[in-house]
Amino acid sequence: MNITVFGSSAPLPGQPTYEEARRLGELLARAGHTVLTGGYMGTMEATSRGAAEAGGHVIGVTCQQIEDWRAAKHNPWVLEERKFATLQERLYSLVETCDAALALPGGIGTLDEIVTMWSQMQTQSIPVRPLILIGAGWQRAITAVLDAQAEHIRPAHRELLSFAEDVDAALLRLAAALAA
Repeated sequence: MNITVFGSSAPLPGQPTYEEARRLGELLARAGHTVLTGGYMGTMEATSRGAAEAGGHVIGVTCQQIEDWRAAKHNPWVLEERKFATLQERLYSLVETCDAALALPGGIGTLDEIVTMWSQMQTQSIPVRPLILIGAGWQRAITAVLDAQAEHIRPAHRELLSFAEDVDAALLRLAAALAA
């Protein structure tokens, strides 16, 4: 299966968030999955690294807009680069070409990725697939939105998201969802 991993560009090697993302990449590759990431630094690099070091296939979905803005190139663990002109094309490729997505802790970009995929499933623009948000931060943030906007978000649309405390719980949820 093609598994997209969203996450922060900030973590550095040795930091807990980086090492957890690296472990996630390794475990996904050992389970036989192809890993798709945004292809750059932080948890994208860590996940790519873990997967590549475990012998998995890593696809980095990159774009010229980010490279112009940040003067960045894809990380060295990307085995296949899919480069687009715009951030929007990159985002939709990550969302549309995966069989499931996992979201590690992150910032505005990660939130955008989550909400875009969620909205695409809600409007049936893409088939429903697992979207698992990892960590207490996402659960608190999304629950706050769901509670504050309860009258506008149908229960069926809430169920398009699932939460996992950590990487191990996320992989258990993923395996169960893919087996269903």
